Amino acid sequence: MDQQKIVPSIWCNNNVEEVVAFYESTFGDVQRGTTTHYPTEGLLDFQLDFAGKPLSVEFTIYDLRFLGINAGNEFHPNPSISFMVSYTPDTDADPQARMRAVWDQLAAGGNVLMPLDTYDFSPLYGWVQDKFGVSWQLIFDDSGDVNPDGSPRAPRRRVMPTFLFSGDKVGSAEAAGKLYVSVFPNSHTGDLARYGEPTGPASAEDLMFSDFSLNGEWFAAMDSGNEGTFPFSEAVSLLIECEDQEEIDRYWNVLSTVPEAEVCGWCKDEFGVSWQIAPRDTARLTENPAAYSAMMGMKKIVIADLEEAAARQTS
Repeated sequence: MDQQKIVPSIWCNNNVEEVVAFYESTFGDVQRGTTTHYPTEGLLDFQLDFAGKPLSVEFTIYDLRFLGINAGNEFHPNPSISFMVSYTPDTDADPQARMRAVWDQLAAGGNVLMPLDTYDFSPLYGWVQDKFGVSWQLIFDDSGDVNPDGSPRAPRRRVMPTFLFSGDKVGSAEAAGKLYVSVFPNSHTGDLARYGEPTGPASAEDLMFSDFSLNGEWFAAMDSGNEGTFPFSEAVSLLIECEDQEEIDRYWNVLSTVPEAEVCGWCKDEFGVSWQIAPRDTARLTENPAAYSAMMGMKKIVIADLEEAAARQTS
């Protein structure tokens, strides 16, 4: 599978180390990556208490890389973006037992949205918000490498980010998938399963489930068949690691549709999903306090301006 380009980012309320440690103890197969720190100077007033503290922590659960962002209490996760985790005979000697152990950890102090049980689509499945508000869908999958119709099944990661379109966004799952497939190279639509009959706020033509590959990375999307609204927000965003300014510009020009949400590389698309569009080596570019300060004043990140700010301070 290609190098992961889109990295789910979880907003942590000044507790990123606690959050990552919880996932390490819960999932077991978790690898830590780079930890970045806030500079000790050049911070905005609301960041002064974070001087020198961790800014972000990379960690990989099974095969999906995440970024934990250490910040204030402005945003809180909800089920609008969840993470579907598959357990199969290929991944665990006793996948259902492993699922139940992980489930017990995630559910402790959390909120069960769909109990761990047998459903029409899986012999064992559950949906839960953990104690930090992050949503997880655990599913036992013994279908192997073939689809229900017998055709070969494209490889997918064990952990798959999943969009839930609810409230006034119900009915948007198919359009969102088409937009994202059009934006990222080497992308295509996978499965589409429609409700077939009106279900709660969803129409018969709305998507009960769909998935799509973006540059080789799989995502799922669904329209909510239940009342209730879970708005997308910065609490769970998607970081696009770009190789150069041209790539930043290309993604920004399509995905940024809410001017008031544009700040230091963050933007929102027409469905409200929050994206971070940044250089792959952001940590290096902003390790200089002047460059970090310059980034905090930007909307779209301009690499040349970061480099110029750093050069001015060191000259």
